[in-house]
Amino acid sequence: MIDGLPRREGGPTGAGAAPHAAGPFGSRQDPHGAALAAVRAQLTDLRLRVPGVRGSVLAGVDGLLITHDLATGGEPHELAALAAATFGLGRQSALVLGQSPFRDATMRSQGGYFTVYAVDTDRLMAVLGDDGLNVARLHLEARPTAQHLADLLA
Repeated sequence: MIDGLPRREGGPTGAGAAPHAAGPFGSRQDPHGAALAAVRAQLTDLRLRVPGVRGSVLAGVDGLLITHDLATGGEPHELAALAAATFGLGRQSALVLGQSPFRDATMRSQGGYFTVYAVDTDRLMAVLGDDGLNVARLHLEARPTAQHLADLLA
């Protein structure tokens, strides 16, 4: 959601379905298409660089999905909502404790990890990892990725 409007990934399927077909008044280029492609490339690169990363999402702090790179293991819209909830809890904890603004939070469960990084004041990157994920390596790779995403989306 870069221009304030929600986006739907994918399109109609089946015979005769023509995604991105021009309407009666011609077609309109998505001005944010290149930026989203660059964002998806960064998310894919993170997944390929860090063993154990199953995918990631870019979401607004309101929990709406912007884009994702999830091969398996999670519904992107649910992960975006979870990222926002994690951000809210982390932000409130930082305020109560008198610490700096929210940067990241990692949760571990029996099946793996869920880590949320602040990209900027309006967006979050959430990374889903399996149980064998090296969290220190993830942090080393993901924090610069989050900064790069902030630069791309500025």
